[in-house]
Amino acid sequence: MSVLDQFRLDGRVAVVTGASSGLGVGFAEALADAGADVVLAARRIDRLEEVRDKITAMGRRCIAVRTDVSRLEDCEALIATAVEQLGDVHVLVNNAGVGHAAPAHKEDPADFNRVLGINLVGAYYMAQAFGRACIRAGHGGSIVNVSSVLGISGSDIPQVAYSSSKAGMNGMTRDLAMQWSARYGIRVNALAPSFFSSELTDPLLESEVGTKKVLARTPMGRIGETRELYGALLLLASDAGSYITGITLPVDGGWSLH
Repeated sequence: MSVLDQFRLDGRVAVVTGASSGLGVGFAEALADAGADVVLAARRIDRLEEVRDKITAMGRRCIAVRTDVSRLEDCEALIATAVEQLGDVHVLVNNAGVGHAAPAHKEDPADFNRVLGINLVGAYYMAQAFGRACIRAGHGGSIVNVSSVLGISGSDIPQVAYSSSKAGMNGMTRDLAMQWSARYGIRVNALAPSFFSSELTDPLLESEVGTKKVLARTPMGRIGETRELYGALLLLASDAGSYITGITLPVDGGWSLH
């Protein structure tokens, strides 16, 4: 196997949550380009179907499944549908997430709970369902939790719910790696982007003040391009990263150096 062949995902099935827009669409297309068949999950089925059509046009099998990751039954049904229609699952990209910015002393507890329920609890539900399927199949697998630099480094943007959910995801990543990597061959890692263009970040990046704040914290002096996440994603998802587990990998232009 050549060096580049190690990054291939031919014959594997990858599940991507939050795949109806933003980074999730790019992640799904990158996995398909590397050879994977793809299961798309999100709440907006019409948007998922548009992404599905793009991926099938690439020559890959692809299904779209309406999923609310904050509901355990949805997560279990997603994996069951994936196995039934495409076969055993091999890769999970835990990308579904929401944000909420508010000063902590003014934040509604319901907003805090909603963010954690999707970003952290939902990611755990998905990891459980995926992990059980991989254990039953006996072939191992790879989980890539999409975290954030705000889970490992502070900022002056008041996002306590979001930051807490991503810090929790990083802890979950380490613990699941300890439990599953040696015993079941399931590697668990996290990818921690900084501010890339997406539905979550565009309101900030489209303002002059917001962009200045981000660039002031970024040693490389520019906003990242979505394609710059794909190499790290494929490293963690594929055999190229077969000796990597339990890490949180920043792709952030140096943001986390602060």
